[in-house]
Amino acid sequence: MNIKGYADVNGLKMYYEVYGEGKPLLLLPGALSGIGTAFGKLIPLLATERKVIAIEFQGYGHTADIPERLLSYEQLTDDVIELLGALNIPQADLFGYSTGAGVALQVAIRRPDLVRKLILASVSYKSSGRHPELTTLFNPEFMEAVLKGSPYETEYLNTASKPGYWPQLLAKVRAFEQQEQNWSAGEIRNIKAPALIIAGDADIIQPEHTVELYRLLGGGSLGELSMPASQLAILPGTMHTALTQRTDLLMAMIPGFLDPK
Repeated sequence: MNIKGYADVNGLKMYYEVYGEGKPLLLLPGALSGIGTAFGKLIPLLATERKVIAIEFQGYGHTADIPERLLSYEQLTDDVIELLGALNIPQADLFGYSTGAGVALQVAIRRPDLVRKLILASVSYKSSGRHPELTTLFNPEFMEAVLKGSPYETEYLNTASKPGYWPQLLAKVRAFEQQEQNWSAGEIRNIKAPALIIAGDADIIQPEHTVELYRLLGGGSLGELSMPASQLAILPGTMHTALTQRTDLLMAMIPGFLDPK
């Protein structure tokens, strides 16, 4: 199966692609990632045993922006919940990367009935969990210079209906990244879906924060006495933008987590 389409979601024409057959696995990219840059190498591997549904969030790639609607975790989560209904998917496994991982976490908090298992790659639940030098990346001049000619800009220019909107999108993403993130530990502890939390050892998320989240999601027990349902993986020699490209490491753990033999 290979389907490409748009769903009417909260005033958006949200773009999605479907590959393979089996239990649904929803892929949620980062704020400046489309399907290709975030998951292009993984989709053919994941779709051998799964029905993979990959989306693009408001404003990026095929999904045109609503200029007056700011980006927020709340709104992006609303869109994903609405999309699952539009596609008649009552429950799915969610694989989120970066911003998409935060959205997956919010879906699990707000609509636990929709989530079977979570894969959270490079995720934070508090702004303080991000690397302190991350602010450098979102300096307007530095950000535009770094992204010039990058796979993210190239993908956008090749897929967006209005390629000239790129500077406005960058401004919206900068505003989004400056919003305070401060989700409660209690809400996260209440999540029942098992989670595989993944981070790079040179990620934008500090390793201490990743371990904190792992503990909140039920990890940290002595396995010989009580093996936790959630799992933790720190990928060696891996920065944020390379994380979903590490298909060798990811495919060694993801299938076994989703469907243990």
